[in-house]
Amino acid sequence: MEKTYEIKNLGCAHCGGKIEEAIKNLDGIDDAVLNFPMRKIRIKGNVTGSMLEEINRIANKIEAGVIITLPDNKKNKHNPEHKHEHEHHHGDCCCGHEHGHEHEHHHDECCCGHEHGHGHEHHHDECCCGHEHGHEHSHEQEHNHGQEKNIVRQIIPLAVGIVLFITAIAVSRFSDIKLVSLILFAVSYLVLGYNVIINTFKNIRSGNFFDENFLMTVATLGAFALGEYTEAVGVVLFFKIGEMFEDIAVARSRKAITAVADLKVDEAEVLRNGEFVRIDADEIEVGDILRIKTGERIAADGIVESGNSRIDTSAVNGEPVPVAVHAGDSVLSGCINLSDTFTLRATAPASESMISRIAQAVENASSEKPKIDRFITRFSKIYTPFVIVAAVLTAVLGSLITGDIQKWIYSALTFLVISCPCALVLSVPLAYFSGIGAASKMGILFKGGESIEALGKVKAVVFDKTGTLTNGSFTVTNIRTSGNMSENELMRICGSCEQVSSHPVAGSITAECSRRGISLTVPEQSGELAGRGIYAVLDGKNVLCGNEKLMKEKNIILPDMPEAGIGSVVYVAVNGSIAGRIIVSDSVKKTSAEAVSKLKNMGLYTSMLTGDKPENAEATGKTIGIDYSAGGLMPEDKLNELNRIRREKGAVMFVGDGINDAPVLAGADIGGAMQTGSDLALEAADAVFMSSEPESVVSAKKIADKTLRISYQNIIFALAVKALVLVLGVLGHPNMWLAVFADSGTAMLLILNSIRVLNTKKYRNI
Repeated sequence: MEKTYEIKNLGCAHCGGKIEEAIKNLDGIDDAVLNFPMRKIRIKGNVTGSMLEEINRIANKIEAGVIITLPDNKKNKHNPEHKHEHEHHHGDCCCGHEHGHEHEHHHDECCCGHEHGHGHEHHHDECCCGHEHGHEHSHEQEHNHGQEKNIVRQIIPLAVGIVLFITAIAVSRFSDIKLVSLILFAVSYLVLGYNVIINTFKNIRSGNFFDENFLMTVATLGAFALGEYTEAVGVVLFFKIGEMFEDIAVARSRKAITAVADLKVDEAEVLRNGEFVRIDADEIEVGDILRIKTGERIAADGIVESGNSRIDTSAVNGEPVPVAVHAGDSVLSGCINLSDTFTLRATAPASESMISRIAQAVENASSEKPKIDRFITRFSKIYTPFVIVAAVLTAVLGSLITGDIQKWIYSALTFLVISCPCALVLSVPLAYFSGIGAASKMGILFKGGESIEALGKVKAVVFDKTGTLTNGSFTVTNIRTSGNMSENELMRICGSCEQVSSHPVAGSITAECSRRGISLTVPEQSGELAGRGIYAVLDGKNVLCGNEKLMKEKNIILPDMPEAGIGSVVYVAVNGSIAGRIIVSDSVKKTSAEAVSKLKNMGLYTSMLTGDKPENAEATGKTIGIDYSAGGLMPEDKLNELNRIRREKGAVMFVGDGINDAPVLAGADIGGAMQTGSDLALEAADAVFMSSEPESVVSAKKIADKTLRISYQNIIFALAVKALVLVLGVLGHPNMWLAVFADSGTAMLLILNSIRVLNTKKYRNI
């Protein structure tokens, strides 16, 4: 079994990696994947009650105070005894809530007037907002709210500590009263480093001696003992500033992910016994009639039953322009009704509707680690022990050789300041986390960090044609008659015969007849000829509607006609003589040519592989500007062509949408599927494009390139700075201020660099 657990009170990304590794090594556990920014861990295995206790014991040994537990909503669903469990984690509560399951307050005083649903949690000290919270809806919002409050709580002691620190420096510079300056340095140190010292003692009791708190405490107390008061307090100050920046960056990138989860609707108006009543969205069933009022978000996928309106689809596919919907149109959950009330018939329950699938996909994606992240995890295991050993050797050997004990101990302390690889461990996954969040805001769903990493290395993009570069909806584009027959009469004969076929070409012909107001009749006899067309008896006449192969098979002489152009040609013969032809074409999507042009400008090779006729493939490819087009391909032929392109050009992305595209999607270095495609294609793909426009491929590639570039920048910069400090220390030029920059300063820069991926403006201007 695989379950996702919340991991509370985890403050160190490096420690989180240790917890993940320790859980993986437990008997009965197959795998564990930590999602540090979301503070969640996915565990695969037989996790019993006693096993969960052991997991918590191990986690607490690595970082004191960590709690791993099922999310509150899952506990409530599986444990009815939690129904009215009301927990307060505060000294005084004066709120007038109606509390649902396991209502928890993590604050000292609450004065808000909410009506709370199940699993409602407050992570703040004081709340005075006036929200109405729905059933299990605001959990992620509350978490983000708690993070913001936590940042505010950090600012107050930080500001006080800075004032005391500056005062201490001023007194030490302009006064001879050393005791006063010492007291001020000590007080500022305690104000700034209180939590660090407390966590150090907790970890010592748990037997954990080499986390960032312990190393920071040893280094700063050592600096105090050597009389380097300014450096000691400065180290803690920058360490606290770095922590705050980390929280801000994680909160910002987390918002990009949880914004998708917040699109899920808690309640909906559903028709029951002749009237509309509000029910939990989880209770919506396939076939239910929902009423969507102006300004409401759609709770479940469905088909418009009655009414006309305009809906905002930007939350789902990133498209800013509202879409008009009418009876019979399909709509997706998560969209907002902008104008008139309409009703829709649900085609999926809320839990299986598009917005739920998107939320699940995005959250799961943020747990899937790219290869570069796994490299950093392995590197961090040897980095800290190496630096600590180097610190000890520097102190001992340097003192023995030169006799200057204070200098070499100071040098060793600078090593301890930079010995924790937290900045590196967090900044790389944060870049990918931000990339997934930025993509989701644009309607691009990556299924993991590996998918972004793979797309960043792609050298060629291969497209399917129908439904990917073209709209996949056929229309009649040309009609040619023979003799004195009119166009409408030719359409009536062909449309009447094509009524018996389910082929897309037949549907486009009957649709054109309807548009022209042509009345169709039912043939006396009719039947399909597989791969060739239709035969029928209509108005006592023998009629054939089909391709050139059928005409030749029946010895029908085809007259000279102008070139058919792009599309499928349907010939119509009546009583053995040709009556005319109808051309049905698939139109090119509006962004196809521009998207292909942009990809080529980015240095990518473009190709189109399709099962359509070679002449249609060549004509479409020329219109769009594709480098290479091939038609008449079966799925195995597409895969062979893709492998050839990979050998010649490098890593390949394939973008398609059909059932027959699944093998190629799976065989490509990264597969991309249009949201309008088959379920099999969506399952096989590594990325899904909700707008179904080729321009999304360009945006996805830009996000992937930037994410990959930033992750490499972070690694190179962090290692270069830390290596420089180590070399200077070994050469006898220790500087704790430089060490502070190598640790906390570098951490701030790397984290700020990582969240640059969240800026979506650059990806939209393609």
